[in-house]
Amino acid sequence: MTTTDPSVAASTAGSSVPFVKSVVELDRVVIRLAGDSGDGMQLTGNRFTSETASFGNDLSTLPNFPAEIRAPTGTLPGVSSFQLHFADHDIMTPGDAPDVLVAMNPAALKANLSDLPGGGLLIVDSDEFTPRNLAKVGYASSPLEDHSLDGWQLVSVPLTSMTLDALADSGLGKKEAERSKNMFTLGLLSWMYHRPTEGTVRFLERQFRRKPEIAAANIAAFRAGYYYGETTEAFAVSYEIKPAPMAPGRYRNISGNQALALGVVAAGQRSGLPVFLGAYPITPASDILHELSRHKNFGVRTFQAEDEIAGIASAIGASFGGALGVTTTSGPGVSLKSEALGLAVMTELPLVVVDVQRGGPSTGLPTKTEQSDLLQAMFGRNGEAPVPVVAPRSPADCFDAALEAARIALTYRTPVMLLSDGYLANGAEPWQIPSIEELPDLRVEFASEPNSATPDGTPEFLPYLRDPETLARPWAIPGTSGMQHRIGGLEKADKTGNISYDPANHDLMTRLRQAKVDGIAATIPPTDVDDPDGDARVAVIGWGSTYGPIGAACRRIRRSGRSVAQIHLRHLNPFPADLGDVLRRYDRVICPEMNLGQLSMLLRAKYLVDVESHTQVRGLPFRSAELAAVVQDVIDSTSGAPLAADPTGGAE
Repeated sequence: MTTTDPSVAASTAGSSVPFVKSVVELDRVVIRLAGDSGDGMQLTGNRFTSETASFGNDLSTLPNFPAEIRAPTGTLPGVSSFQLHFADHDIMTPGDAPDVLVAMNPAALKANLSDLPGGGLLIVDSDEFTPRNLAKVGYASSPLEDHSLDGWQLVSVPLTSMTLDALADSGLGKKEAERSKNMFTLGLLSWMYHRPTEGTVRFLERQFRRKPEIAAANIAAFRAGYYYGETTEAFAVSYEIKPAPMAPGRYRNISGNQALALGVVAAGQRSGLPVFLGAYPITPASDILHELSRHKNFGVRTFQAEDEIAGIASAIGASFGGALGVTTTSGPGVSLKSEALGLAVMTELPLVVVDVQRGGPSTGLPTKTEQSDLLQAMFGRNGEAPVPVVAPRSPADCFDAALEAARIALTYRTPVMLLSDGYLANGAEPWQIPSIEELPDLRVEFASEPNSATPDGTPEFLPYLRDPETLARPWAIPGTSGMQHRIGGLEKADKTGNISYDPANHDLMTRLRQAKVDGIAATIPPTDVDDPDGDARVAVIGWGSTYGPIGAACRRIRRSGRSVAQIHLRHLNPFPADLGDVLRRYDRVICPEMNLGQLSMLLRAKYLVDVESHTQVRGLPFRSAELAAVVQDVIDSTSGAPLAADPTGGAE
């Protein structure tokens, strides 16, 4: 940390010395906004994130909100938060803990204070610390007055009353005016961290264009917060985090659900096929339906079905008709879709099934993240029904994972499971917009003429005559002359596709469907191993959204002088062809997962490697410091002697 302005803040009662503020340069900061679910914390966080992205910082976000539509005001179950980590360098996580906590009421303070390290900056709305609000969360006295917050840098600001003062002439009632206090807070933070303001003003004008008085009030509150930061003596310092170096190109801030939806749109464009989404709304996947519904001009058709079964059944029908069929859901929906997913396996039609995982079982934790659907994706169907499984590793990577899922589905004529999760879906990061030339060519050829002949030489179409390389069957569009064939869930006879109960045929077809999925491994790149020194004896393997925390933990370990390898899997079925050999290079392999050890079970069973499981199911991502400590212990026990350095600090 360096002070770029040598001026020191100086102001005393009755002094004529001007109050001059200093600017402190930071390399990174983690801010958490917390308040009631009606306080607009998600909107405030998203706006601050957008301006941070436009400024050029690298960033990562972690929205965290309750499952209840409207929990009782001022209670712990109703607390909503938004954490943003931004830096002047490459970062991998939204941060283990905030450096700055903004608490809009006592409930937000109580729910989040334990995460704020001692000495951290704590900004609270003092107007909300009333006896009634304090009693709701069990405070016997106000923490703003009883010295219980002396371990932090407490700045008590009357955010609510200052917002009301700023909007005194707006013509709005007290309740309506109070709703703008999140914009006052956003203005204050924008001043503190030198964020651009023009984009937020344009956003508010656009968002409330049909209610100009509301737009004007929010803009006034936003500007009042900014000016308060400039003029108040409560904040003697503002902070500057310079833009991060990035490869040349066009960037935008993007969430995982947005990236996944755009990946589906790109897959439709690169394949030349119309896209059909059949979906039933479910948290945290619904935003994919919302995003895709905006892209009708790219040949995307969305259907909000009456239930999960109708969603996947309609998508299978669309694939039968020559479209790229997609269905989106979360874990409970996959359970309901399982029978129809087996139908797609039997009919061997391309289909992308997106599972944005959340905490379970049953309704579980609808708004919290988890990785507990891997075994369901692998085996959650009756009979031998193999399905390829793909998982993105970051919000931006959801775009590429969607393209890869579509590639496999279209090339091999198979349903594909794409496993995202709530952390990726709602989190955001900068995404470099690719050029069209960089995207894979996904064009397919439909069957349009006979592919065989009868013994007497008559041309005929065999719907299950397989491509010798991919084992995919022909894709024949209904209505194409001469391409009539049977479709349905009963077992198909080899080549002809007729209904067959023959035991030998069933054995053959089962093995062919498995061999088709196994053959995908030939098109998967070799396992990417991050081992800078090339001498690591311990490897950490993960999948999905654990990529960031594992990567940040490995950075910490390497800064301490230890060597560690990171392996991260996109393809979970089939695994990369060389994965077994890669795992056997290491003395110890650790597998962190947000479940009770599902990937480690699969790896141990397939490769007979003693993969050590490290798990959590808290509904939150791993903390990199926690993972670093676990890996450090394994490395030290493997090498026999710990190093002096402790990998607990530094950028993530």
